[in-house]
Amino acid sequence: MTKSRRCMALLLLVGMAAPAVLAVTDGLLPNGRFSQGPDKSQMNGTVVTGKHAMPNWELSGFVEYIESGHKEADMLLAVPVGANAVRLGNDATIRQQLSVTRKAYYSITFVAARSCAQAEKLNVSVDPEFGVLPIQTVYTSTGWDSYSWAFKARRSTVTLSIHNTGIEEDPACGPLIIAVAIKALALPQRIKGNMLRNGDFELGPYIFPDTPWGVMVPPILEDVHSPLPGWMIMSHTKVVKYVDTPHHAVPHGAYAVELVAGRESALVQEVGTVEGWTYRLSFFVGDAGNGCTGSLAVEVYAAGASLRAAYESDGKGGSKPFKLQFTAVGNSTRVVFQSSNHHMKSDATLCGPVVDNVSLVGVRVPAPRRLRL
Repeated sequence: MTKSRRCMALLLLVGMAAPAVLAVTDGLLPNGRFSQGPDKSQMNGTVVTGKHAMPNWELSGFVEYIESGHKEADMLLAVPVGANAVRLGNDATIRQQLSVTRKAYYSITFVAARSCAQAEKLNVSVDPEFGVLPIQTVYTSTGWDSYSWAFKARRSTVTLSIHNTGIEEDPACGPLIIAVAIKALALPQRIKGNMLRNGDFELGPYIFPDTPWGVMVPPILEDVHSPLPGWMIMSHTKVVKYVDTPHHAVPHGAYAVELVAGRESALVQEVGTVEGWTYRLSFFVGDAGNGCTGSLAVEVYAAGASLRAAYESDGKGGSKPFKLQFTAVGNSTRVVFQSSNHHMKSDATLCGPVVDNVSLVGVRVPAPRRLRL
C-alpha cells in the first residue's frame, strides 16, 4: 500500500471513530428529548453507567435515565407520559458538542423540574461562559418549567454542559430535564422612532411548541449575555417569563414579558440620553390571558421620574397604554419595569402583569442660550 493510500485509510478510520458533531438549527438538539436512551447493559437500575451510553450526549457523575411514567419514591412528580428524562444527581453533568457559527449569539432552552433537594441549581456553560440557574421556585402547576440561558460562540465547535452543582446526602437527589433546544439570537437594532432595542420583545429564547407556560429568563447577574437581547433582568434568584401568542394573550406582535416575581426582579435597559433633554417612554401593560386577575400594577422608573401603571385584569387577556415623560439627568438612563406585587392564579402558581411594545423617543431639547451683548 502506498503512503498516500495509508494516510487516506487512516483518515477514514479516524472519521468513523469520532462522534459526529451536527450543525445545529433552531429547535431541539440531537436527541434533545432523550428518546434514545442507554442500552440496558449500560445501566444499573435507572443509573447510567456508561460515559457515552446516551446517543449524542456525554455523561459524568450520578446520572439516571427515567423513562416515561416512571416515578421514584423520593421524586415530587412523575415524568410526563410520552417523555423521558435525565436526572442529575451529585456532581452529574450532561454534555453535547455543537457545530455553531463563530461569534454568533445563541440561547439554550431546557425543560426542568426539581426533585428532592431543597435549593437545586444548574450550572449551564459553554466555555468560557457559564450561568448558575436557580430552579427551586416552581412557576407552573405541573412542576415543570422552561429555562433559558445565552452565550456567544467563541469557536465553530463548542461544548454545552449542564451540571448539577448540589451535593446531597442522597446522591440521586437533583433536577430532572426532559428537553433541550437551541436558537440563534440576532443582535437587536434600534429602529426609527424608538431609542430602545428589542422594545417589542420579538427577539428572545426558543419556546417549545408543546409547553404552554412560556420560558424563564434568568437574572443578568447569572448571565453574561441575555436570552432576551437588549434587556437585563436584575435579581438575585428570580426571573421574568417570556410568553408567546400561541399560548398567551400578547398586547402587540408575537411575544411579550410577564413579570412573575413581584418586586424581586426587574426588567431593565440602559439607553444613551442627553442631560437636560426631555423624553417620553410609551408601553403597554396587560394580562397574559392565563387567569391572573386583580390589579396588575407595574412600577416604571426612568431618571428621577416614576409611574405606577395599574391594569385591572379579568384574566382573559387585554392591555392598556401608558406614558411616562422624564428629563434626563445624565448621558445614560436606565429604564426599569417592576411588578409592584406578587400575584397568584387559582392553582397557586405565580403570575403577573405583561409588559409589551415599549418605546422611547425624545420630545423636546433645551433652547440654545442667547449671548448677551
